[in-house]
Formats: sequence, C-alpha cells, structure tokens
Amino acid sequence: MLLALVLAIVSLQTPRPLPADAPATQFSAARAMVDIREIAREPHPVGSADHARVRDLLLLRMNELGLSPETQSGVLSPAAVRRLERDGRPEAASAGVTNLIGVLPGRDREAAPLLLMAHYDTVPGSPGAADDTTGVAAILEIVRALRGRGETARDVVVLFTDAEELNLDGARLFFSEHPLRDRIGAVINLEARGGGGRAMMFETGRGNGETVALLARAAPRATGGVSSNALAVVVYENMPNGTDFTVSKDRGIGGLNFAFIGRPSHYHSPVSTPETLDEGSVQHIGSQALEAADLYARAPALPAATPNVVYADIFGKVFIRHAPSVGWGLWALAAGLTGFAAWRARRGGGLTLADIGRGALSGVWLIASAIVLTHVARVLAGPMTGRIGSADAYYTLLRRLPWMEAGAALAVLATALLILGGRSRTPGWALALVLAGLAIPALVLSGFNALVAGAAVFAISLSLRPLEEATTWGGWLGLIWLVLLLAAPVQAIAPEAAFLLIWPAMAGAVAAVIAALIDPRLMRWTALIPAALLAVLTGGWLLGLGHGVYLGIGMDLPGALALIALLMLLTLRPLAASARFARPMAVAAAISLILALGVSGAARVIEPERPAATA
Repeated sequence: MLLALVLAIVSLQTPRPLPADAPATQFSAARAMVDIREIAREPHPVGSADHARVRDLLLLRMNELGLSPETQSGVLSPAAVRRLERDGRPEAASAGVTNLIGVLPGRDREAAPLLLMAHYDTVPGSPGAADDTTGVAAILEIVRALRGRGETARDVVVLFTDAEELNLDGARLFFSEHPLRDRIGAVINLEARGGGGRAMMFETGRGNGETVALLARAAPRATGGVSSNALAVVVYENMPNGTDFTVSKDRGIGGLNFAFIGRPSHYHSPVSTPETLDEGSVQHIGSQALEAADLYARAPALPAATPNVVYADIFGKVFIRHAPSVGWGLWALAAGLTGFAAWRARRGGGLTLADIGRGALSGVWLIASAIVLTHVARVLAGPMTGRIGSADAYYTLLRRLPWMEAGAALAVLATALLILGGRSRTPGWALALVLAGLAIPALVLSGFNALVAGAAVFAISLSLRPLEEATTWGGWLGLIWLVLLLAAPVQAIAPEAAFLLIWPAMAGAVAAVIAALIDPRLMRWTALIPAALLAVLTGGWLLGLGHGVYLGIGMDLPGALALIALLMLLTLRPLAASARFARPMAVAAAISLILALGVSGAARVIEPERPAATA
C-alpha cells in the first residue's frame, strides 16, 4: 500500500518546465511565463481598466505572431448583467463583450480551420494567473512553436474570448455571429480550476473515436505525456459546469478541452499570481495542446464524429484505448479466469461457494461503511455545497479541499485495514455502534442524504450479522466476483466508464490464476508475488485516478473513494494479515479513523471562512 502511494505521488508530479532557450519547435513554459507575468499583474474583469490593458497587450502580441488580429464586439447577455449587479458592478455592463480573433494562415485556406481558444477575462479580485491567463499565454506560445515547425496544412484560428466568467458570453457571441463560426472544424480549449497539478484532457466533442486516436498519437510527443481517461469525460458530461468548449460542443464541433485543477485554493483567488503558479502545469497543458494542435493543423482531414471509445492513460506513459464492445470480452475473460482460479482453489484448498459469498459481503460492507465514514469526515470539514449561501463560503470549501481529501482517504483506509485483517478482532456490536454514532449526527448536520442513510443501514446490519470470517481465497475471489457483478450493468449503460471496474478486476483475476497454479493452498509465499506486484501497479494507478476524481466531485460525493478502495483490494486481499496480527490491524484502523475525523475537523480552524477577496 505504501509503495502504491509512492507510485501515485510520483505519477502525479508535473513535468519539468522547459527553459527559454528550448528549441523553437517545442513548448517552453519559461517563454509562456513572460506573457503570464505581464497579463496577470492585476485582476482584469470585464469593464476594468486592466481589462482594457490586457486586451491591448494581446492585440500587440497577436500582431507580432503574424495573426492579423481583429476584434468582435457585442452586448452582454441579461444573465451576465444580473451577475454584474449581484457583484456590485452594474456599470461594467456598458463595456460589453470584446473577443480577439486572429488567423495563422495554412496552405489550404479553404480547409476547415482548427480553433485555439481561451478566455482573457478574470473574476474581480483575482489576477487569474491560472484561470485563464495560462491558457491565453499557452496559445501564444503554441502559435510561435507551430510557426517554427513550418507552414500548417490548414488555417489555425486563435480566439481569446471575453466574458467567460459572465455566462460564457464571448464564446456565445463568436459561435452565433462571427463569419468563421460555420467553418471551424475542431476546437482546442484551455482552462484551469486551480493553480497547479497535471493537466488533463477532460472533455471531447460527441463521437470521439477518431479524436481520441489523434490524442493517442500526441501522447508520446508531449512533455510529461498525456493525462486523460474516458471516465472524466463521462463524469463531466453529467455535471452542471460549463466552459467555452460547451458552446462549440453544443454546435456539434469536435475537439479537446484541457485543464488542470490542482491547488484548488487558487481558483478565483487573489493568490492566483504568476509567483504561485506551478510552471510545470503550464508546461504540461501547453505541451499537450501543442502536440494535439500540430496533428490537427497538419492532418489532411480532421477527425470525423465516430462512436465513442474507452481510453485511459497509465501513469502518463502508456495510452490504452479500445471499442466499448471490447469491454464485454474483457469482462468475460476476467470472469473465466476467476472461475478457473476458484476451481483450482476448490480442488486444492477446499474453497466453497459460501466462502466466496462471505468475501463478496465483506466488499459490500466496505463500500457501505466507507460511504458513511467519508460523509462524516466531509461534514466535519464544512457544510455541503447545497447548504452554503455565498461565494465566499464556496471558496472557503475549496481551500479546505486538500484536508477533506486527506480525511476521506484516512476514513477509507480505516475500513480497508479492517477487511485486511482487523475485523476478526473487532466486535460487530462495536462497529455498528461507531457507524450509527457517527452517521446519525452527520445526517442531521448535513441534511438527509438517501445514499448515506442507505449505506448506514447496510453497514450496521452487516456489522451485527453473525458472519464467519472468509478464508483468503473466499475473501479474494468474492471481491472479484462482486466487482464483476457491479461492472456488468455499468458496461451495459455507460460502457466508456466500465474500464474503471473491469481493468482492476482483470488484474485481480490474473493474479488469482497465477497463485492458484503455483499453490492452490496459498501456503507458499511465491504464489502471492504476482498479487503483490499488481497491487503496487494497480494501486498506484487507482490512487492517482482517485485523486483526480476527488478534486472533481469529492466535495459533494466523498464516498467515491470507497470504490477506489474496493478496487485496490482486488489484488491486496490475498496479502491480508494472519490472525496473530488481527489486533494491531484493528488498532491501526481505529487510529486511521481518529486521524480522519481530526484532519477533517482541523480544516475549519486551518482555513476559516473569510471573504474571497482576502483569501
């Protein structure tokens, strides 16, 4: 588990930024930082003097790059005006919207152009070094690098939108009125919701098969590789958030949307300055976008809308993709391997169907208990987002997010340690008492939550149920079968997301088959070496994935980490402690839970609520 954590931490590091003297054909964060420092000197919301300063600066920079820039002006939407009135800046409405548009000419002026897009406005009070000055400066550096690589096959249009922070008004204006709107063939949008971390391609246009194939070709060329997976696209598709890319996507235009979301306390904050920005994040987002843009701009034909595919990167080094239907084949293979391991274990180790059932029930208990405990930890850190009444309170929660994640992870660890040996020495009534004693007040404080309440009922009931402890084989194979049962409906309903369940199940099944072939009784330690190695590799990958999931939805759904724990146990379960270590494991679980509650509660003291303008 510790090695998996180390692997995850290493894989989540941003790449080293390239210096200003890097080859002219490469993306250099140091060169981009020159523009970032100049643009993000001060906050520049719509209607401010600094907004006009930044607009003039960008027009100058676009001219220097040979983009022959022009402006597109329009009025703000009623929704944007209402936002300004709520912010106490109604006079800014008269400024309207001013988009900046330039074109890097290609050989075929009639071919559908590639659009590079970012917004140059900020919210009041934040210099916006990340959101979205990084995107703007990265595009300037991308254009410079594209020119260094020679003439492109098609035009590259640069669009710096205005008023993104006010209802996406700049993008709406461009795609509703500008003459180029109907010619755009693909879009690359750059965004940020934080001040660091690896950049991820988190959204595509609809019908992304060929688009993802292009991204896969860009992966080995990008500094630090490409970070992306189909789960992020599925999750974001069902969230209420929107970026400028939303507008082009709704018009049926394909493309890629990149962002980094680490250091969440920097989002819309005064601390989002060039000095605090992670230059490795600038390098990562810019390099990924450059390599994708280069492939788009030089392709004889742009990617067409084709059926979505399943894909994910492995530690940013390997990019795997396959058709959704392949998921059924992988599911069947994992089920067949698990069945073979069960047959060998039955012949050599006396495995029974009841034993497998007990193992599966232990997984149900883990999920239910972890959902309850992560919710408790979340409530200790602050109110749920549905119960906050101001933007200041929301930004306070963002500053507490790292503490929330640590608390949720420790809470999940507590349940995992019990499954890995500590539960046999922990009375069922004591577990039920702890779960009930924490769940009831948490539900009162947070408001009724049907998911958490249902999980509490399941967890308490299974804790009180007299249940013989599953054997190593029963516990292991029971968990794999449980995940396969969960994966089947996901594969049927949302096949692009099913890889999250099927791939770890396959790893667990492979390890189980090897162990069963070496020693069906699991008495020889060599039989568990493959499980240990796969536990490190799959665990590191899952922890990295879980970090991204928590940053995206953990504030409202902290129990998502329960699934990550269950999937890690598919290779960890055979390494469970023997009976003589049961008491230390139970003590470790108790300590982990106490730390989870303490860390989460401490977030209120470490990051007290204060106005966003002084955050």
